[in-house]
Amino acid sequence: MRTVGRPRTVDAAQSSLALLLNLVRTETATTRQELERHSELGRAVVADRLTTMIDLGLLREGELGQATGGRAPRQMRFRQDAGSLLVSAIDQNSIALGVADLNGQMLVEHHEAARLDAGPEAILERLATIFDWLLKETEKPAPWGIGLALPGPIEKPAAVFGTVPVLQGMQSWQGFPFLERLSMRYGVPIFARSGVQTMTMGEAKAGGGRGLSDIIYVKLGRSITAGLISEGRLHRGAQGAAGMIGHSRVGDELLGAVAGADALAREGMAAAEDGRSPYLAQVLLRQGEVSVVDIGHAAQLGDLFCVELLGRCGRMVGEALAPLTNLINPALIVIGGLVAESGGDSLLAGIREAVYRQSHPMVSRDLQIMRSQMGASAGLVGAAQVVVEELFSSSTLQGWIGHGTPLRHPDFQRGLERYKRTLALEMAPSGQTAP
Repeated sequence: MRTVGRPRTVDAAQSSLALLLNLVRTETATTRQELERHSELGRAVVADRLTTMIDLGLLREGELGQATGGRAPRQMRFRQDAGSLLVSAIDQNSIALGVADLNGQMLVEHHEAARLDAGPEAILERLATIFDWLLKETEKPAPWGIGLALPGPIEKPAAVFGTVPVLQGMQSWQGFPFLERLSMRYGVPIFARSGVQTMTMGEAKAGGGRGLSDIIYVKLGRSITAGLISEGRLHRGAQGAAGMIGHSRVGDELLGAVAGADALAREGMAAAEDGRSPYLAQVLLRQGEVSVVDIGHAAQLGDLFCVELLGRCGRMVGEALAPLTNLINPALIVIGGLVAESGGDSLLAGIREAVYRQSHPMVSRDLQIMRSQMGASAGLVGAAQVVVEELFSSSTLQGWIGHGTPLRHPDFQRGLERYKRTLALEMAPSGQTAP
């Protein structure tokens, strides 16, 4: 007995279109018979909906499938080239940008140094310049959305197409309509997450966490943050601020204050000045400063102070991770960020020592702890996945599938009009009201 049956209303029709599109898009079902079985929709309804989506440019007929006693069935394929996604990962000292297809597959990437203290106007113009160049060079179709990875926690908006209330990690940008202006420039919705959350999603999609449903990603940089995927879903928390483990206490100190990149650089500088590290003393003499990268190089060359410093840093991070590991029982912990990239084996060994020692034997039995191999690309891949998940979630998809593009979603159109009014008011001369 069918539990869905033939759609009788516009809402039901939109629902069946969305259901069938996602079955094809995720390759859960690609032939008409498979789609009928998985959707519990009748043959005529499936045929009608597939024709509609082919006309809208969302699906195409693909190759013949394997015959099972009769005529070989025709496969249906999602048109991942019907649009493109623009993605960017913005950090304190760099920006990464890319273009992805509608499945979130990265097509091209660009990375360069940049400083947030240049101000939001400069970063906005740089992003737009590179996005325009990437679209022109790759000849990709018009974008359907933008995914952004930003420093610090990103507060959840009130609605899918709502604006992030405050960019918590970018205090000097407060009051500047960065997301609104970028959205207006390309006429597409923007979905923002914290950098560590997009990196976590990137590792799950294309890194060491591929195929795993429970992972923790830890970013060790100037601050220390973590991202969590549990049972295949990113955990964001009530406000979107989940994972701020740098505020955990290790002894009498905050973890970020004693194991972050700035703290390590300060200890390295002190050791260079008082002669505890001969290698760092030479670096200081040549460069006038000591960085985390220098500490990592020194450790790899056998500098005892740096080996011990990074090992101690790893143990402190591991002590903060152990309770979370016992709580979540992940299959994998991935360590990334500047400190992880520079810290070498000493850092990773310290983390493993503390986590394995303080975790329950059943939790740690099959647990892997590894360094990220994706680097800055993890943030881009994750940002693309954010857009895909948002645009193709069942509730959002039902709002735009009849139009063939999310750019005509009623809620997004209302949001664009709201942005226009807001920006017009900001640009209006003092004492005048924008039309």
